[in-house]
Amino acid sequence: MIRKLKDNQDYSLDLLAKLVGLSILIGLLIGCVDAIFGRVLLALSDFRVANFNYLIPFLGLVGLLIVYLYQKADSRAAKGMGLMFAVGRGEEDEIPLVLLPLVTVSTWATHLFGGSAGREGVAVQLGATISHAFSRFISFENSSRLFLVIGMAAGFAGLFQTPLAAVFFGLEILVLGKLQLVALLPMTVASFVASTTSHFLGLEKFSHFVDVSLNLDIFLFFKLALLGIIFGLVGNAFAAFLAFSKEKAKEVFANPYYRILFGGIFLSLLFLMFFNGRYSGLGTNLIAASFSGGDIHIYDWLLKLIFTAATLAIGFQGGEVTPLFAIGASLGVVLAKIFGLPVEFVAAAGYISVFGSATNTLLAPIFIGGEVFGFANLPYFTLVMIFAYSLNRRNSIYTGQEVLSF
Repeated sequence: MIRKLKDNQDYSLDLLAKLVGLSILIGLLIGCVDAIFGRVLLALSDFRVANFNYLIPFLGLVGLLIVYLYQKADSRAAKGMGLMFAVGRGEEDEIPLVLLPLVTVSTWATHLFGGSAGREGVAVQLGATISHAFSRFISFENSSRLFLVIGMAAGFAGLFQTPLAAVFFGLEILVLGKLQLVALLPMTVASFVASTTSHFLGLEKFSHFVDVSLNLDIFLFFKLALLGIIFGLVGNAFAAFLAFSKEKAKEVFANPYYRILFGGIFLSLLFLMFFNGRYSGLGTNLIAASFSGGDIHIYDWLLKLIFTAATLAIGFQGGEVTPLFAIGASLGVVLAKIFGLPVEFVAAAGYISVFGSATNTLLAPIFIGGEVFGFANLPYFTLVMIFAYSLNRRNSIYTGQEVLSF
């Protein structure tokens, strides 16, 4: 049914003003929490790099602690990002506040002892938990969903300090093909406040200006299209392999304690064997090497993909996005030589499009490209992302995503 503009339900100006005011407060809170979480995580990562051989043997043992904490906490907390999507669908009413310390400490432990994982999933969960708590005190139509996406966007913005990309991430992520436009204004305010706050509190932002001058002719068009297809396949492969690894890990070890203990011991041995921790942690070492002319091996992207999926599959905590950035950037370095394009440009294209393909997002990765690598590259990034996104086969690192049927 097509509705006329005057028939559409909308929030009153009074309510919208209240939401904007609350969004400022939400952004401040989430920015502070993201800054603490992110700065401690980076410090622990530096400590791990300096003491890798002493810490990695304990990866399996610390895994037992992580499982124990989740077993003793609210059972809903164990769903992680899945809980966020359940709340968005109305299947759950609230996000337990115990999630805040639980996911934070568990992720810190995963990174300190050498697991290969990201951090955005944690920031998004932290943001969503804080923001959604406000829905208990101010109720209106779809208030639960609105506060949820405000928090998810602000959590992403506070961590990566890419507020425009965070807005579109929040708009796109819940339902594929449907933008949560009713939340646009408060989400934008919360994202910019969270980003500014975390930056003010000293959280680092990764940015690298890519200065290229390319002639967008038919030959470049086909090169960008092919790059998008390759990056899209890799993003889909990561999502599919992650889901497969989780199922297989449960089949081999039904008991979560055995799964994380023996899986952690096995992973610690592999991390030692493969370049002494090169594939542990966030993958920022691979990102830095990709954009600074450092050593990138032809297989770096593949091993980072495998180790990240394995770490998360056996029960360690973290996110997937920063490893996806690392996978895409290091693969881009390899492909740049084949395609005869500037290395930093192809690395940047891989950085955004592997992430976009694995998360089923189109606009968010394009704006990440602009905010991180320079908006002058937006036409090229858009073409790459169109082809990467078009390869989507409904694989996603977020299994709770809904798909809008046409």
